[in-house]
Amino acid sequence: MTHITNTTQQEIQEIVAAQREYFKSGATLPYEFRKQQLKKLLAAINKWEKQLSEALWNDLHKSYEEALLTEISIVTGEIKNHLHHLKGWMRRRSSPTPLKMFPSRSYITSEPLGNALIISPWNYPVQLLLNPLVGAISAGCTAILKPSPYVPNVSRVLQEMIEETFVKEYIGVVQGNREVNGHLLNQRFDIIFFTGSPSLGRKVMTAAAKNLTPVVLELGGKSPCIVDKEANIKVAARRIAWGKTLNAGQTCIAPDYLLIHSSQKAEFVNEFAKSVAALHSNDIRSSKHYVRMVSDAAFKRVTSYLNDGEILFGGTTNAKERYIEPTLLDNVSAEAPVMQEEIFGPILPIITFENREEVIEFVRNREKPLALYYFGDKKSGEEITKRVSSGGACINDTIMHIANENIPFGGVGNSGMGQYHGRESFDTFSHKKSIVVTTTCVDLPFRYMPYKFFALVKKLL
Repeated sequence: MTHITNTTQQEIQEIVAAQREYFKSGATLPYEFRKQQLKKLLAAINKWEKQLSEALWNDLHKSYEEALLTEISIVTGEIKNHLHHLKGWMRRRSSPTPLKMFPSRSYITSEPLGNALIISPWNYPVQLLLNPLVGAISAGCTAILKPSPYVPNVSRVLQEMIEETFVKEYIGVVQGNREVNGHLLNQRFDIIFFTGSPSLGRKVMTAAAKNLTPVVLELGGKSPCIVDKEANIKVAARRIAWGKTLNAGQTCIAPDYLLIHSSQKAEFVNEFAKSVAALHSNDIRSSKHYVRMVSDAAFKRVTSYLNDGEILFGGTTNAKERYIEPTLLDNVSAEAPVMQEEIFGPILPIITFENREEVIEFVRNREKPLALYYFGDKKSGEEITKRVSSGGACINDTIMHIANENIPFGGVGNSGMGQYHGRESFDTFSHKKSIVVTTTCVDLPFRYMPYKFFALVKKLL
């Protein structure tokens, strides 16, 4: 079994100092440099695709197809998007200047924040480490990458790939457990990008506050999935089964619990069972596309939720393989443990409702989720997404809003702060600087003491 060795505190300090000096040199600023680094990252991912896919299989039992669709292709698509638009994003933008400031002109330019720290989780260890890196490179920052120790094979391959591709004073990798995270967070960075749980997000934000460092927190929460009485149940069941069994539910935007109209419940359970069989065969455990729990602790935590309700479908487990069958759980109390914390596994609690106002009240009385899913008619879905705050949403679908690199992705409230993907990634790692340029050929006296012609000036204000 692969083991990760902790990077020492001294090594961390040396990398941080080297990156600080490298950024001060101005090497990362030119457009051509940024473009070439993005191309190098794209070439590296293509070269290391096989090793990354094998590592994902070894750590998570993630198939090549799922690795490509949910990890690798999302990063390569992001890189291509940045390469296509980077020059335009870097271009300074003129801004109107009011008459009271004549003869000045104004513009806005984007400058890199500087030295970035990117801490990623284990559930999508390639995508959630490298996608923020694309934004850091695009914006002209340096970056220290901290992969998760819970997926040691992936973390090892990522380090080898990065070290072969970049010098560490530009892009460096730090490995280890939460003690290493503590050493990292004691350093001063210009931006910290963290993906993980809300509890760890609070610790990151507390540490960042010491240096007034801006943070992007991509967290999670209990994302509701609403199936209304007008929903196409066959389609809804298939898309929910896919979204819930993708990565065995270990997805920050997986449907976490189901709010379903009472008239649709029986048909949904039947169609969900059919959909799971179509996705993973009748012998789900033997399916090469069905992921396992990342650790024994995760397996124990998720299986404990099986006691919080009546099993309508699924429920089979195997501790040795860390296998949990996709499970529908009925008669669940809103106060049960399975309804308090993000499940992060293939268990879906079911709660019935009679009218949409119940649903709106139920979701709004809880922390703001990272995602919200609604199945029913488009107009009703738009009304619910308008009245219920969430990081993102899909109407008649699940998960897919993260796949569009042209729209921002991020949380709100307890599910996170800040956004990325596409232009948002470039802006996240940048500072928008406003600049006013004033000619010296004309120097109007209105602004100077003792404020002559004040009555005229007052009219211009």
